[in-house]
Amino acid sequence: MLEKAIKEAKEFGEKTGIINERILVLFSGGKDSSLTLYLLKKAGYDVSALTFFHKWSWPEVVRWGMKFTKSLGVEHYLINITDALLQKATGKKGPICIHCKKIMLWNAKWFALNNDFGLIAKGDNANDKIIGTLLDQCPGDIRLCEIPKIGIPIFRPLIRYKAVDIERMADEAHIKPYRMYEHGRRRQWREGCPLQYIDEEEKITKELMDLAFKINYEVSKIARRERIRVSVRVPSFEIMCWNCNSRVLEEVKRIIGKYQ
Repeated sequence: MLEKAIKEAKEFGEKTGIINERILVLFSGGKDSSLTLYLLKKAGYDVSALTFFHKWSWPEVVRWGMKFTKSLGVEHYLINITDALLQKATGKKGPICIHCKKIMLWNAKWFALNNDFGLIAKGDNANDKIIGTLLDQCPGDIRLCEIPKIGIPIFRPLIRYKAVDIERMADEAHIKPYRMYEHGRRRQWREGCPLQYIDEEEKITKELMDLAFKINYEVSKIARRERIRVSVRVPSFEIMCWNCNSRVLEEVKRIIGKYQ
């Protein structure tokens, strides 16, 4: 499947002419963005990676991403959005991901335009596709959107593949991102950032952001050791856990007790 996907990406690039463009891949260090970067590189595209991070980003994931791009021989830019996130999100209600994504897309657009990139590539897959969203209203092939409101063409080479296909191709490519063994805010394996565990009805503060990082960083050590998935919402201290036993839950509760 991986070789077929690489071939299709190359043919699509040659047909549309975008294989001759400089492409900036939004790279989080997760499986989707890692596969996107790998696939485009192998298909002969001129790609660079762009990673946004902030004070509360998982440091292990950022470090893994830097090693991965180095192994591909891909230029990798990192941008610290701590101040912008504090300014945009403080005092507003969650989920904080909404505010963060706006910051990232805006900064990615201007970074690309100011550094002579012709397109931005994202790791969206078929499971991310929601009818009615801006990118899914683009005319023609949904892999390539040129909507004036966005301001720069968006390339989504994985949008026709389901999450299960992504897993399979990533395994073929031996891509194994660093996992924090989070529970994920949604009912699926979706890691990324501890700030997603701030209770949605709460107004976002720096103190809550710090708490979300500290407590989830500690419980992630338990999750990795036990190969289960655990996260804690704040300030409600609700435990979200898959495959936990009573011993693990008690250990997590002891950590929570230090912050209550």
